[in-house]
Amino acid sequence: MSASLRTPAARLWRAFFLLAGLALGAVAGLAQPAKNYRPMPNYVQFGVPDQAEGRRLMEDFRHLGISGDYYLEFRLRMMPHRGHETVYTGRLWGGRRPEGAYTRLELKEPGGAELRLLILNGPNPQIWSWRPGLLEAEHLGLADLFKPIPGTVLTPFDLQMPYLYWKEFTYEGLAKVRGRPAYNFLMYPPVDVAKADPALLGVRVSIDSEYKAMVESKLIGADDRTLKRLSLQELKKVRGQWIVKMVEVRDEASRATTRFSVTGAGLGLSFAGALFSPGALSTDIAPPSGDSVDRF
Repeated sequence: MSASLRTPAARLWRAFFLLAGLALGAVAGLAQPAKNYRPMPNYVQFGVPDQAEGRRLMEDFRHLGISGDYYLEFRLRMMPHRGHETVYTGRLWGGRRPEGAYTRLELKEPGGAELRLLILNGPNPQIWSWRPGLLEAEHLGLADLFKPIPGTVLTPFDLQMPYLYWKEFTYEGLAKVRGRPAYNFLMYPPVDVAKADPALLGVRVSIDSEYKAMVESKLIGADDRTLKRLSLQELKKVRGQWIVKMVEVRDEASRATTRFSVTGAGLGLSFAGALFSPGALSTDIAPPSGDSVDRF
């Protein structure tokens, strides 16, 4: 990890990857694991780490948030192991409300087709979807969360990253991840998630011990195999605050990489609460006006 990542970016890191956390979906065609199999903890320090301390660390991380609302513009570059690359463009509006962290995501395909998602993350995660032609937004059931967005390897589950709030997890201890000391956790899926995607057996999450930023997450399958890996690549300072500039996700089965790059950011904003309602997904929303957005 580059020296530029040694900065406190936990707040915007979480915000992205509720939205843009990108391409962490279920891998089709994998053999189903044995019933009741689950990954074993990989304790990375001598002895079993203090689980009470680990729970406190995770709870602290969950309560991190951005001060005010924010707006981002981004590119999503799909890079298959073989074949042509595809670039999507997108915009998102984010903010925290009493019920959790909201993200309104608009993704435009190269041909001009558009998909809008409203994502709520927290103890009771929800997702709504809308495309032009629909009279109203559709609430996605759990099975729908694992269906890839047409033309991509992304699923709504990938963008939501609900595993950050899964109740059952093991604290694996403190160890270096990509050159930085990090707290490591093994998150276990709830019963309903396990039924919806039997190939997904757990998620390993690494949180920088000093800056409390998530530097890596790995979806785990049978035999402790990594299905996909998300890693922070680059940060950028915008108006005195560090934000995530680039994240990469590697699909180990296909060896494809997805790169999420921010091209514009507006911080410290304030949006009307109605913006984060399912009924507003069909309404066109203009970017923040004036010089409130820095583009790069």
